[in-house]
Amino acid sequence: MLAALVTPTQAGLIYAADFTILLLRYVLFAGVAYLIFWRWKKARWQHRRIQPRFPDQKHIHTEIRYSLLTCLIFAAVGLGIFVARQYGYTRIYTSIAEYGWWYLLGSTVVAILAHDTYFYWTHRFMHLPGIYQRVHRVHHLSTNPSPWAAFAFHPVEAVIEAGIFPLLVFVLPLHPIAMVAFLSYMMGMNVLGHLGYELYPARFLRSKLGRLHNTSTHHNMHHQFVKGNYGLYFNWWDQLMGTNHAKYQDRFEKVANNQPASSKVA
Repeated sequence: MLAALVTPTQAGLIYAADFTILLLRYVLFAGVAYLIFWRWKKARWQHRRIQPRFPDQKHIHTEIRYSLLTCLIFAAVGLGIFVARQYGYTRIYTSIAEYGWWYLLGSTVVAILAHDTYFYWTHRFMHLPGIYQRVHRVHHLSTNPSPWAAFAFHPVEAVIEAGIFPLLVFVLPLHPIAMVAFLSYMMGMNVLGHLGYELYPARFLRSKLGRLHNTSTHHNMHHQFVKGNYGLYFNWWDQLMGTNHAKYQDRFEKVANNQPASSKVA
């Protein structure tokens, strides 16, 4: 029998630290986006609102409560990965020289691409009849989401969402720098998808790069209409599977072409 490498006290401290880091990252990304676009510069960016109306404050509080529960679940997954690493079950490494800087960069890209594929297909799964009503519907309570909806999941969905990380660290050699970069990109794009404002220029989807990358409008329409637009970072799975909303590009360009009220008067 293997000797315990992590005592209950150590596990408790690690869990608390992991939860604190997750909560701080959530508050930093979602909180800053909320303060800038939903409070401080609300009037300045109103012309870029994807859905002009705002949800009531009670619903935003619901998003925050579910997000806090998600952070608790994510922290438990993080603790599990830590314990697994102590027993040598993961492929996490700490010496950059072991694989080099080019691998560190490449592994970050691979992690992002793998997550994009994982998200698309698990997302499609959670829209199946029965699964949607029991699990994914919680996230779709936000028909007009705020940045606080980024982690607003049913507990089962939170476990599914977290599943990509154990898969990555058990299969792919990852340095902590790559892990932090991946998690930061994930959080940033997640908040962007729930921002409620379109930040990209009007011709973005007409460029070769732009048409492959998702926008805030893309995910906002998924919340509004429930069907279609299942991708996370990139648009190729939606294109390949024919699941882009039929009016996605038109809606994007309409919002992105809107001018501030002062410009219209001038």
